[in-house]
Formats: sequence, C-alpha cells, structure tokens
Amino acid sequence: MCGRFTLTTDLERLAERFCARAPALSFAPRYNIAPGQPVLAVIAAEERRMGFLRWGLIPVWATDPSIGNRLINARAETVAEKPSFRRALQKRRCLVLADGFYEWKQEGKKKIPLYITLKNREPFGFAGLWETWHAPSGETVHSCTIVTTTPNSLIATIHNRMPVILPREQETVWLDRTIEDPAVLTALLVPYPADAMEAYTVSPLVNSPAHDSPACIAPATR
Repeated sequence: MCGRFTLTTDLERLAERFCARAPALSFAPRYNIAPGQPVLAVIAAEERRMGFLRWGLIPVWATDPSIGNRLINARAETVAEKPSFRRALQKRRCLVLADGFYEWKQEGKKKIPLYITLKNREPFGFAGLWETWHAPSGETVHSCTIVTTTPNSLIATIHNRMPVILPREQETVWLDRTIEDPAVLTALLVPYPADAMEAYTVSPLVNSPAHDSPACIAPATR
C-alpha cells in the first residue's frame, strides 16, 4: 500500500516539471503527508493544472464521506472492476505529486520505517484517480486515491505492495481524457524499475502524522 509520502519540491519547479499551471496556490514543503490531508495533484482538461485533492476517494454515490478513509489506495489488479474506481479510471485520472514515500518493514516484532525515492531525487507522479462528491449539506469535496501494484525487487524486500509511479513518457497517456479503454490504462499500472530507486531507514518520528519536518527524511542513526 501507500500510506505516507513527501512533497518537498518547490511549486515553480513542479509546474515546470509537469507542464502544469498552478493558479494562486499556497504550498509549503510536506515531509509526512497522511490520508485525509490535502495532496497536490495534476489534472488535465483543456490544459494541465495543479490543485489540491483530499486523500481518500469518496465515490459519487457515497452517503457518508468516511468511506474515503478506506479508499486511500486502489489495487491495479481490480481497479477496472471495483464500483468505487472503475468510472474514475475511465474518466477522472490524475497525477498525485510526490518526491518520496515511506514504507514499514517488519523486523521481528518491530516495524522499521524506510524512505524511498528515485535515485535522481526528481519529483514524480503517482497514478491517481479522483472524484467530486456532493454532500447533502451542499458541501463539495474533491478527493483522490493512489493506485498500487505488485512490488519491484527493491520494494519486495520491504513490503508486498508499492504505489504506481508513472514514467514521465507515460504521464500524458494517463492524463489523456480521450483514452477510456481499461486495457490500455491498466497496462500502465506496473512496478517502477527497481534500479532507478533507493531506500534507507529513517527515524520513528514519521510514525506519527503530527511530525512533519525535514527530520522525517533524515537517515536514521544507529
């Protein structure tokens, strides 16, 4: 799964990297993004634009927004079939922006947090889906989920799932709203190459979303 990640890259660089407009956004580096919080995403309509979505997808048919707490991830193997995700896969895809993510490795009775990035330390886009939900009270919530897949050889030593990181050349296909064929889209949902990634142990500070500082990504000292 993917349950915590970072986005510390500045907004100007993100806009350039993802060729997206960022109208009047207020953004500060985040070192411990958790479910239920706003995440920065790219959506393409007439043009690419960046904006915030709540992490935890609320399907359009939901009667209770708390369902989003259970829908922070969508499995690549079933995303085209599940009622919560299949329409969004066809119509509402996004890139959830990140520059690293955390996973916990079981060692005996302990879970050891590790921070995982690309070796080049470039920002990247998770394959995401989004929805707009209208509450009976009139509130409108824009929410999203991150697609996960089987792990590559690096992540397999840590966990049995990993988020789908889309290679730069596939981002345009994922965002293209004219493409609706599930077979074409799910073919993109594969593990990122292990040799382009690295992982290292970090402090248990990251275990709590209350901690959101550079200390979260500092290599652990033993």
